[in-house]
Amino acid sequence: MTERLRRFFATGTTDEITQRLLGKLLIYHSPQGLMSGYITEAEAYLGQRDSAAHAYQGKRTPANEALYGVPGTIYIYSIHSRLCLDVAAQAQDVPEGILIRGIEPVQGRALMEQNRSKHGYDLTNGPGKLMEALGITDKHLNELEFGETDLDIDLDHGKIPKQIVASGRIGVSDRGSWTEKPYRFYVAGNPYVSKLSKRDFDLENHGWKN
Repeated sequence: MTERLRRFFATGTTDEITQRLLGKLLIYHSPQGLMSGYITEAEAYLGQRDSAAHAYQGKRTPANEALYGVPGTIYIYSIHSRLCLDVAAQAQDVPEGILIRGIEPVQGRALMEQNRSKHGYDLTNGPGKLMEALGITDKHLNELEFGETDLDIDLDHGKIPKQIVASGRIGVSDRGSWTEKPYRFYVAGNPYVSKLSKRDFDLENHGWKN
C-alpha cells in the first residue's frame, strides 16, 4: 500500500491531488483502538513559490523536513499550541504539502468524543480538532509514511463528493497574491467542514454521491 500511496501523492499537481483526497478514508490504529473518517476538507500548499507555505523560498529546517520527504510522508506541526496533520506531495525534495482540515467520523466515534469531550459536527471539523479527536498529542509519527505506521489512507473504500468547493485558505493573511489563492477544497454541504454555515448543510447525504 505504501508504494501505491506514494504514486497517489506524486501524480498530478498538488491542488489536483488535494481534490482527489476528499472522500478518502483516513485511518488511525491508535493505542485506544481503531478510528477512521472520510476526509471532508483539505488545503494545498505549493512549496517554494507559495508565500503561505512552510517551505517558501526553499526554507528547510528540522521542523519542516518532512515536507522534503517522499510523497505520502506525514508532516505534523504545531500552530497556536495545536497539532496539525499534513502530508507531503510531489517527488522527494519538492516540498509541497496538503493540510488535512476535516474528517467525517466512521469508526471509533465514541473514542473521538471521549478525546475531545465534544459531540456533533464540531467533533472533527477543523485541523486541530481532528488531531485531538484522534488522540494524537505529539509528533512521534512525523516524517513516517502513511501506510507504514499507525496512520493510513484507504484509497479504495471511500466516498465520492457530489461537488467540491474551492476557496481561499483559512488563516492565510498578508501573503501577497497568495493570500486569496483558491487552494482550500471541501465537500459541498458536508457538516464536518470548518466554518460552514448550518444553512449549507446537506443533512441527508453529507454531500456524498454514494
